[in-house]
Amino acid sequence: MKKLLLLPFFALLMLMSCQQEVVDVTVPAEAEALVASSTLTSLVASTSIKDGSADNIIDKANCLSVDLPVTVVVNGVEIIIDSKEDFAVIEAIFNEFDDDIDNLEIIFPIKIILSDYTEMVINNRQELIELAQQCNGENEQDDDIECIDFQYPISFSIYNTQFQVIDVVTVENDRQLHYFIKRVRQGEVFASINFPVTMILADGTTVVVNNNQELQSTIEDAKDACNEDDNNDYHDDDFTKERLDNLLVTCPWVVFEMERNQDNLNDYYREYVVSFKADNVVKVRTRNGDILTGTWTTRITDHGALIKLEFDTLVDFALEWYVYDLEPGRIKLYQEGGNRIILKKNCDIVFDITKERIESYLQECFWRVARLNISGTNNEADYIGTPLKFFPNNVVKIRINGEFVTGTYNVLAGNVGFILQINIDGRPNLNLEWVVKFLEPGLIKLQNNNSEMVLERHCPDGDGDLVFIDQILYAGIWNVALYKDGDVDYTQNYYLYNIDFLQNGGVQVTDPNNGIINGSWLSYRNNGLFLGLNFGAQQPFQVLNHRWRIVEVTETRIYLKVLNSMGVVEKILVLERQ
Repeated sequence: MKKLLLLPFFALLMLMSCQQEVVDVTVPAEAEALVASSTLTSLVASTSIKDGSADNIIDKANCLSVDLPVTVVVNGVEIIIDSKEDFAVIEAIFNEFDDDIDNLEIIFPIKIILSDYTEMVINNRQELIELAQQCNGENEQDDDIECIDFQYPISFSIYNTQFQVIDVVTVENDRQLHYFIKRVRQGEVFASINFPVTMILADGTTVVVNNNQELQSTIEDAKDACNEDDNNDYHDDDFTKERLDNLLVTCPWVVFEMERNQDNLNDYYREYVVSFKADNVVKVRTRNGDILTGTWTTRITDHGALIKLEFDTLVDFALEWYVYDLEPGRIKLYQEGGNRIILKKNCDIVFDITKERIESYLQECFWRVARLNISGTNNEADYIGTPLKFFPNNVVKIRINGEFVTGTYNVLAGNVGFILQINIDGRPNLNLEWVVKFLEPGLIKLQNNNSEMVLERHCPDGDGDLVFIDQILYAGIWNVALYKDGDVDYTQNYYLYNIDFLQNGGVQVTDPNNGIINGSWLSYRNNGLFLGLNFGAQQPFQVLNHRWRIVEVTETRIYLKVLNSMGVVEKILVLERQ
């Protein structure tokens, strides 16, 4: 079984001594280990509990959830509920008349999920009532923490009885975290969290924590900082106009889902950015950077809160929408006739771009050319392992084979927005006037006629995993132990080649025929860890020019792979240190 051995900072210093197989570490300090009975372990367990309050309109129970789809009869109308968004349909039927008695019947049997993710079948209403009575009542204190959550994936290092790292477990969701922490609390495993870890607060903002003490204090500070909405009313009954208005203007909102008149418009409107201003002006930025301006107002009725959007041109948004759900960092809007918008809050997005903001972002860390399409031709492969660095005084440098090539840049205001001019000798694909279309701290999207470039920020110094990988790479000489392209093994083509990763980002390969092959390398994070290799057109290493996903790292071995768009492994590269 392949394991991703990415160790936390407290273990890095212990990994620098040379070993062939097992990496020895000292016993982690109590502040780093998860103790079975500790407050922190209990807090982490509470954040992973499954919240059952979202579907209280169906089951009236905070500690259990109905597994969808489920068929219900609402005021005599039979409907199938196959997503959380359909809860709004129930609410709409309830709100249709003010003087009727609302009634909901569930068609049994159904499957329910308990707060510990146990699943069971309920055969009739009485069984459901008896189970629901075991839950705490409306808005009563319970064990689950809903006001803060982990940003996944996160990972844990596991130790054996000799306190050696034997595995790294990656957790992708609350359910997996709940089961893993249960094993910790039962003493089945001895583990530590691999920091840094990002926490998501109820308002959608994030906090990066770097150790157990910070994690505990962050959870404790946030656990009672929001309304958990543990009642049997649907969400819109809790809204106030002031609360809604204040929430809308806090940050930009990104369109996640869009449906108008039962037509799915996700492909057209997804990633549109909506910015509500305090003066009731609303601006929508399209994917190509165009800004459309309208107005917004809110009001509260007996049937809930509504947002009215008015645009001269953006007609699909122009409607008075019911706010049928407020979740941390998310607003869901609904109107009869198959109209729906889901907005996600993103405080990192800079809606109002200025010259100073662009220059400030550019001068933060390095920038990778993640995408470069010139007149329909992809050229980003030419920039693997060659990051850009923007300096004050209009100096830009690109690192090639470990050496910096210097050029200039300017940020100018134009009729179509702000323009980034780049001028670097020998790099004609970069030397265009790029319109800044999208700007946030870690991402810049640029456009020139029918060409596009995407820059992603690269700040390796603050990433313990990247520091560890870099130290391992330039600690010695490496050889190709395996290279497979599909089912064909080409390892013999690299016999006797010695690979030296230099600290300056260059890589030198000693040719058995007394030549030197120069290239570039860069380890980076992008929803996982990667190693970019770029040897230009120099054979036989030109076929290794890829962004390799890092599968496993030890002091003497690095396992890499390339996946196609379907997630199938296309290439495998294994490097071993002499």
